[in-house]
Formats: sequence, structure tokens, C-alpha cells
Amino acid sequence: MTAHHAENAARPLHAPRVASRQRARLLVVLAGLSAASPLATDMYVPGLPDLARSLGTDASGAQMSLTGFLAGIIAGQLVMGPLSDAIGRRPVLVSGTVLFALFSMVCALAPTLAVLNAARAGQGFSGAAGIVIARAVVADLFDDGELATVFSRLGAIGATAPVLAPLLGGALLLVVSWRYVFAALALIGLLLLLGVLRWVPESHPPHARLTGGLAGSLRAIGQVAAQRAVIAPVLTLAFGGAAVFAYIAGTTFVFQDIYHLAPGLASLVYGVNAIGNMAGSLVCGRLARRWSAETLLVASAVLAMAGPAALLLVQVTIGSTMPVTWLCLLLSLTAFGVFFPAVVTIAQSRGRTAPGATSALLGGGQFLFGAAVSPLVGLFGTHSPAPMAAVMAACLALATIAATVTRQTHQS
Repeated sequence: MTAHHAENAARPLHAPRVASRQRARLLVVLAGLSAASPLATDMYVPGLPDLARSLGTDASGAQMSLTGFLAGIIAGQLVMGPLSDAIGRRPVLVSGTVLFALFSMVCALAPTLAVLNAARAGQGFSGAAGIVIARAVVADLFDDGELATVFSRLGAIGATAPVLAPLLGGALLLVVSWRYVFAALALIGLLLLLGVLRWVPESHPPHARLTGGLAGSLRAIGQVAAQRAVIAPVLTLAFGGAAVFAYIAGTTFVFQDIYHLAPGLASLVYGVNAIGNMAGSLVCGRLARRWSAETLLVASAVLAMAGPAALLLVQVTIGSTMPVTWLCLLLSLTAFGVFFPAVVTIAQSRGRTAPGATSALLGGGQFLFGAAVSPLVGLFGTHSPAPMAAVMAACLALATIAATVTRQTHQS
């Protein structure tokens, strides 16, 4: 690698400089864009029974709208990330945000389950623009020395979404029907659109864009995936993301059905775990000043694995109590706060030739592996914390191996 190429890899030379007073507004908008899809996932979950009755279906039929939404997120990231490398970030981001608001309104007005499912898939596809392009914009605007700090702050802000979404959705459902949840998501989409138009600059100038149109931009995914230095952190995030999906799929059964916590107390458990995740993200930004992202990644992967591994060991030997289960999961969720900013920092830093394609691989792998792993928790039973702990521990063992390979590719 020449000195010029090494400099390009470390610093986005042609991106607009972000003034310190603009940075806070930019990060808030990018965090909101990243959180829009999680909000759309969790806000309407408390209203699924009402939705099923309203549209004349059962619980399984109502849950299909969630499956379509997740499929849309995966496909949307794989298309919109590389597309933004070819035509710029703002056109894709603005279009995606507008469509997210429109599809949210279609969901609110859906007369049948088929219309709702189609609109949810469209909502997921368009909402993916915020997730995938937010990472690419950060990679465009900040050099390697700043990436870990910026992604840590985004992670800390984004950690509030899983806490706020059910609370917001539940509060709305106390006074209005499930349709107004989607109307609220449409309003959120419009507010994010205003934020994008005012405070998110075009970070990918024309002379830095890929050629060859959509086909060329999609080929960039294959070219990025062929780089061992990039695919290693992508797989690390995919396995880590699968562990998080296993936690999401199993934690309600564990605390409410096994330990018989009331919904209010269970929400407190989830909230404290989310605060632990937020604290981990904030700590990651400080730790990155002393240690490399690769070192933080391996350490956090091992620590995240230790939680469910310890829970599994306790459960199969003497049986785990609620406080022990909670402590083990809190340890893992706090470690995730370091894990995710570290791995995204590494991947986006190494994939500067096509930040959108790199971001697409990160997000697509995370959601694809997560969607594949989630059913395993229920398949192995929900009468004990052991299945959830086993699936999480297995995923995080693979994540630790991939993290070790990631660190080795950095040293070689």
C-alpha cells in the first residue's frame, strides 16, 4: 500500500468538515435514523392482540407482519448501502425516510392483513436506509481516530430505543388503537426527514462515488466481502447480533413465565439491562483512547460470552435464581455496549473504499443471523433459562473466534 493510499484509508480527505457545534445535532439525527426501525419493531408489539382481532386473524398471522418487516430491513440494507456509494448518501437517505413515513401511514390505514404485511415489508425496506447510511455517513465524515468515539455515542443514544419503544407504544395503546402507533411512526419519519434536510450534509462527493450504476454498486458488496480484513469483523457482528436476538426472543419468557415477574418489574429488568448497554457504549469511547478497537473487541466478546456461559453452568448444576440470571445477562448486555461500537469501527475503517457496501454487509449479516437464530430459543423450550443461555453462549463463542481473527488480520 502506498503512503497516499494509507492516508486515504485512515482519513476521508474529501468529506466536509463537521464543526463541533454541528456535531451534536448530526449525531442526534443519525441516532434517530438508526433507532427508527427498532422503534417500528417494538412500539406496536403490545398492540398485537388488538391488531389480530381488528384484522380478523390469530396471533401467528399478526406476527407475520414482524417477519415481513425484518425481511425488508435485511433487503433494504443490502440494496441501499451500496446504492449510496454510487449516487450519494442524501438522495437515498431522503427517499428512504419519506417512504418510511408513507408506509407507516399505509400500516395505520391498512384495511386487511395482506395490506398491512406488504406495508410492513416496505416500511422495513425503507427504514433500513437510516440504519445503513448512518454508519456510512460517520465513516465519511470522521477519521479513524474519531470513529470509535462517534460510534460509541451513537450506540449510547441508540440503546434507549429498546427501552422507550414498548413504553411509548404501551402509553399510546392506553388511550388509542394500534393504528395510532403507526401514525406516530409516520410523524417520527417526518421529523427525521426535517433533521436530515437541515443537519445531515452530503458526505460522499461525486468524484468519490462508485461507477457502473446499481449493478456496479451491488458488485461492490462482493468485492468488500472478498476482503478477509473486512469480512472478519462483519462475521463477528453477525454472531454478536444473533446473540442479541436470542436474548430478545427468550428474555420475556424467562422473567415473566419462569420467574413470574409482573410486566412492570420485567420492564424494570429490561430497562436496567439497556442502561448497562448504554454505559458500556459510553465507556467504549473512553477506552478507545488507550487501547485499539481490535483489543476492545476481543475483550468485550469474551466478557459478553462469560455471562450466558456462567448462567448455563449454574442452571444445569444447581439451578439459577432470578437475581443470578439477571446479573449474568446484565454482564453480557453491558459488554455488548463495548462490542458493537468496536466492531463497527473496525469494519467501517477497513472498508473505506465502499463505506455503504461495508455498512450493508454489517447490517444485513446482523439481522439475517439474528432472524435465523431467534426461533431456536423457543424450539429448545421455554421452561428454563438454559436454552436462551446456550444459544447466546454458542453465538458469542463464534463471535469471539471471529473477533480473534479480526485482531490477527490487523496485526498481519
